[in-house]
Parts: sequence; structure tokens; C-alpha cells
Amino acid sequence: MSDTDKLVELLTKKAKLVAMVAPSFPIMFEAGKLVGQLKSIGFQYVVEVAVGAKKTNEQAASILKNNPHTRFITSPCASFVRFMRTKHPDLLHHVAFEIDSPMVATAKIVRQKWPDYKPVFIGPCVVKKLEAIQDHPELNILVLTYRELEDAFKRLGLETPVPNADFDLAEPSTRIYPIDGGLTDTSGARSLLKDEEIRVVSGYKNCEVAVQEFAKDKKIRLLDILFCDGGCVMGPGVRSELPLEGRKGKILKYSGH
Repeated sequence: MSDTDKLVELLTKKAKLVAMVAPSFPIMFEAGKLVGQLKSIGFQYVVEVAVGAKKTNEQAASILKNNPHTRFITSPCASFVRFMRTKHPDLLHHVAFEIDSPMVATAKIVRQKWPDYKPVFIGPCVVKKLEAIQDHPELNILVLTYRELEDAFKRLGLETPVPNADFDLAEPSTRIYPIDGGLTDTSGARSLLKDEEIRVVSGYKNCEVAVQEFAKDKKIRLLDILFCDGGCVMGPGVRSELPLEGRKGKILKYSGH
């Protein structure tokens, strides 16, 4: 059974569901319209994953503040984490697994606020499915891409237009997270570290070089890295003909930058 099948089945059975929408959604959807559509098909609550990203930032900033000599590699990107496990197990101790990814942090918030509800992550990344199943099965997260959500809308016969609605939990401060450097630029890391202590990298072709540089250059304290070129805005679960800059523009406009 596909994840789209699972979602359709849950909605048909009127299960208690919370949609957790990744902050790259403005590339494909309008906020109010999307929330309205999700609620119209049966989601009781809809939250921005940017809410969890704020918690991710707090955890990262705490490590930097409380450990003045620590060096770490960010872990929100499920693809990069798997790259490290496969290619650089010797450097895994530098990956900050103690910091929750925005998806995981949001799921924990959802579980605390609505304990009887199942979290459904909707985003740009296929590998988030593995993160949910393999790394955090206890959270019972169902993961769909934006493409799969569109397919679900079609299968459920979504009637348009539907009334716009607001997110039940929202967080403006971390809406640029899907752009490379989003964590660094919203966590306060630039005020805690010098420029030469930070590396912001995206794109799978750059990962190997960046990791090797981090291993050799002890001055680098923070490696903020995402596997897709330009960040999550270029994830395979996004359906868009816009180039990278156009996608970034949509994120920046929605975030107010």
C-alpha cells in the first residue's frame, strides 16, 4: 500500500489527523487555500513545520552557547544523515543527532498538544519517509510529498474552491528553513560564531568536499548542510517548473523577507 493509499484510507475512516506542512509549501500552494483544502478533506488540525524548526534552532543555539569549543554538523537533512552513515561512519560523532529535525520536533509538539492524533508530514523530501520509519517509529508519522498530496486531493474528489483557513500553529521566524543556510540564518548562529567558523553547503556533489574540509579544518564549528542543491526547495517531492531562484523567491515572499 502506498503512502497516498494510507492517507486516503485514514481520511475515509475519519481518523484523527494533524497535517504538518513543511515550509517549502509556498512553491506549490497558497497558505490559506492549502489549509482550507486539508481541513475540507478531513484533517482536524494543520500546523507549520516551521514551528518545529524553531525548536531545532533552540537546540542548536543551546549547544553552541553551552559548549564553546564544540564542533558539529547539522542533522535535519535525512538524505545527508544517510550519506554520513554510509560514507563517513568515522565522523558520525560530529553529526548532532541530539538536535531534532523540524519534522521530528513538530511531531513531538503535535503529540503533546493532541495526544490522540496521528501526525502526517507533507513536504518536499522522499527520504523523510525513511527518517520517520527507521529513526523515529515511536512518533508514528505518515510522510507524504507534495506530489502525493496532490494525488490524494484528486482521488478524494476535492471540491474547489474551498474556504480559506488559518494554520492552527504557525511560526514566521523560521519560514526560510528550506533555503540553504536557513538554520544558520534563523538560529542566531551568526551572532554566536565568527564567519570563518561557519560553512553553509548544499548539493550532493558538494557534500564530500564539505565533510572532508570539516574534518581537516578545526576552525569550522558549524557545518550547515543540505543534500539538495539550494536546499529543500529543490526536493524531488516538489512539482514545479520554477528554477532555484524562483523557488527561493516564493519562500522569501511568504516569509516576509
